[in-house]
Amino acid sequence: MRDDNFTKENNAKHMWHPMGHPADSLANPPKVIVSAQNSSITDIDGHTVVDAVGGLWCVNLGYSNDAVKEAISKQLYDLPYYSAFSGTSNPPAIEASYLVHEMFEADGMARVFFTSGGSDSVETCLRLARQYHRLRGEPTRTKFISLKKGYHGTHFGGASVNGNNRFRINYEPLMPGCFHLPSPYTYRNPFNETDPATLAQNIANAFEDEIAFQGANTIAAFIMEPIQGAGGVIVPDPSFMGLMRDICDRHGILMISDEVITGFGRTGDWSGARHWGVKPDMMSMAKGITSGYYPVGAALMSDKVAEVFENDTSGDGGIFHGYTYSAHPVGAAAVVACLNETQRLDTKTNAAARGDQLYQGLLKLAEKHDIIGDVRGGHGLMNGLELVSDRATKTPIDMATLKHIHQRIYEAGAMVRPGYPNILMSPPLTITEDEVNQILRALDEGFSAI
Repeated sequence: MRDDNFTKENNAKHMWHPMGHPADSLANPPKVIVSAQNSSITDIDGHTVVDAVGGLWCVNLGYSNDAVKEAISKQLYDLPYYSAFSGTSNPPAIEASYLVHEMFEADGMARVFFTSGGSDSVETCLRLARQYHRLRGEPTRTKFISLKKGYHGTHFGGASVNGNNRFRINYEPLMPGCFHLPSPYTYRNPFNETDPATLAQNIANAFEDEIAFQGANTIAAFIMEPIQGAGGVIVPDPSFMGLMRDICDRHGILMISDEVITGFGRTGDWSGARHWGVKPDMMSMAKGITSGYYPVGAALMSDKVAEVFENDTSGDGGIFHGYTYSAHPVGAAAVVACLNETQRLDTKTNAAARGDQLYQGLLKLAEKHDIIGDVRGGHGLMNGLELVSDRATKTPIDMATLKHIHQRIYEAGAMVRPGYPNILMSPPLTITEDEVNQILRALDEGFSAI
């Protein structure tokens, strides 16, 4: 490893970073994180802060879980790699599939298809949804319905069902046949509706209208996040997901629950769908499946979906889709260790308690700082603040002010995620009461500095 001087001199010079402008990285070199412990990270200059981002919604177990690290290390010596193509498997992948099924059986999930990450998992769900309908003799069901403000990854399929034009516009034209409903976003929506339950019913009505317009026999699936993450931590009314589930059932449309963020305890329940009392037809998962220690994702299928594939006698049920690293033995070993630790530590319970603490603290900050237009959360460790320059008009703050606030919060002891015009928080599910208080103090200092 080269020394710190080399690292600083070459920061951003040869590597483009995801979700950012290359010129901005050159003008404002990224913070170089060199170590981490529990819920804290330390940069190359020795500055340590509480990581309120959880890496990227994913380091559920914190940075010090030796069980996962040891499982990865051991598997590297036993079997560092073999493919799951062409009739081969490996012991950790088999055990991982068993544990994933066991954890999400209550959600109605029966089978798992391993991928390399969240975007892969969404892509898998979209492709298998189309194939499901073809196997059932409805090849015209090819379209997808999703929500504005939703985020479903960066592949062309996922980007096509994304509901934020920042992730779409530079890459268009995207996949045809993708249509979007309004988000359950009480702070801003085309109905000017602030009551969550009424807004939920309005969107459900819009869904029925879109189905009538498109034709139910053309729609393969509806995909949604149980709580929208990258879109600003938008929490729907408790009735919303159930309303959409009922509509899907009436029209033969599959429901895909994108659990890449909400899975594995972040909402205070093991899945976001379970949090709202809904059983989807498919789930896309990643992030918390290994706590970010190894890149793994998964697409989960219900019995309803699995039976159509497994009972096929035509040969068309073959899944000609997958990844070099699907069911990777090292990744699978990480999954096994991570899920065992997740259950042992009962991280969902701490996520619920600490999430409520953080949410209540954010509400108090909103009473103090007029720049906070909206506070979102209250369901586990997913929290968002929408920042405005004028509360009365809901005018978003400018980007320069957001960047300044983000830096001051970091200097005060917490790493948060800027997602214009929001500040997003998703700390490790193992975070302590004192660490949550440190996040709140850092936010207070950051807002007081403008």
